[in-house]
Amino acid sequence: MSDVVAKPIDDKQRDRLVRRFGAGALHWLDGLPSLVSELAEKWGCTVEGMGPHGQTSVVFHCRRDDGGAAVLKVSPEPALIAAEGRGLALWAPTARVPEVYEVDAERGGILMEAIEPGFTIAELGVVPPMEQISAFISDLHAVKLSESERWELHPLGSRVNFLFDLWERSRVEGRAADLVPAPLMHHGHALARSLAWEEDNAVPLHGELHPGNLLDGGVKRGLVAIDPRGCLGDPAYDAIDWAVWKAESLDEIQERCLVLAAGIGVPSQRLFRWCVAFAPIFATALANRGRADTQAFKVAMELSAA
Repeated sequence: MSDVVAKPIDDKQRDRLVRRFGAGALHWLDGLPSLVSELAEKWGCTVEGMGPHGQTSVVFHCRRDDGGAAVLKVSPEPALIAAEGRGLALWAPTARVPEVYEVDAERGGILMEAIEPGFTIAELGVVPPMEQISAFISDLHAVKLSESERWELHPLGSRVNFLFDLWERSRVEGRAADLVPAPLMHHGHALARSLAWEEDNAVPLHGELHPGNLLDGGVKRGLVAIDPRGCLGDPAYDAIDWAVWKAESLDEIQERCLVLAAGIGVPSQRLFRWCVAFAPIFATALANRGRADTQAFKVAMELSAA
């Protein structure tokens, strides 16, 4: 077992996993070194370092036996990894997602292409041109689905309900409880549910296409999406974060909506209404991170009441 694999997960990541999966995540973390070592041996790769971790997984940088770089990702919930593998396979023809090398759906592990340089748009901190983002989203939405693949994708309404339930708990348990009124979250949820019903124009959605899940693949690969939460529904949904991220005013959000909506073929006012619906979630996230004194929080609260 390598020193990298044996190194304990830091407290911040441990807390993230416990918040998401409960106390059972602690037992899973005890077995993590053995799990990673077994998967690495099975798939012929060497673990070289820790990668950036999200809310639901632990990530390692690896080197395959053929010398190629790879990413090994494991999660306490194998169903999430299995769904991610299916989503990445679905969008593989677009070359807009990493190539998947191996998946262990029973133990919750996936080995995939390492995107280089691989910085997320969130890490780079620069808002890309909305025309570039809309073209990227259109590529994802244009993938052809078989009838069986359509049935495998959850409806967008299920994703909406999951997210609002998750963030309402986060609001109640965090600093946002005193800063983001409950009615705003409830109204946002109701609006999102009404918008999610889009049967005639439903497309395959990434489902979690925020700046932390879009990588810069350089000249060779361009933009690459990771961590899909694939679902089926309104094309406008995948553009929400891009209309709002780092926007300084409601006017700027509306201007971005015009460009994004034109590129993906939806009414701009529909996209703006999606932004209004999710504004309480953005406000909750900012408040819980101690950023209630920022312009971003002010804009999110104004958007919630728009």
